[in-house]
Amino acid sequence: MNVKKNDTVKVIAGKDKGIEGKVIACFPKLNRVTVKGVNEVVKHQKSRNANQPGGIIHKEMPVDASNVMVVCPKCGKPTRVAHKVNRVTNDQGREVREMVRVCKKCNAEID
Repeated sequence: MNVKKNDTVKVIAGKDKGIEGKVIACFPKLNRVTVKGVNEVVKHQKSRNANQPGGIIHKEMPVDASNVMVVCPKCGKPTRVAHKVNRVTNDQGREVREMVRVCKKCNAEID
């Protein structure tokens, strides 16, 4: 899954097509993400005790990760994500490899 928490994404399919929002939570095993302001449902909640009031609650539900695209922070366009290997030296002076997500349109690093 190429989407991570706090990424800005654009919905490309479904009832909320065209909306941009920030990823609140990711569920990689289910291949679903929760996006702020997308796929909101109305839940009627009964009060359980005197401290907790009942009422109507608006809540975001997860959408499939294939229905969203990551928005590149540099070019501002929705893009597919490529992975690039960077060689970096760590504190002990050793060279280590790290994976970085890259925009396929402008080659800017997303992470």
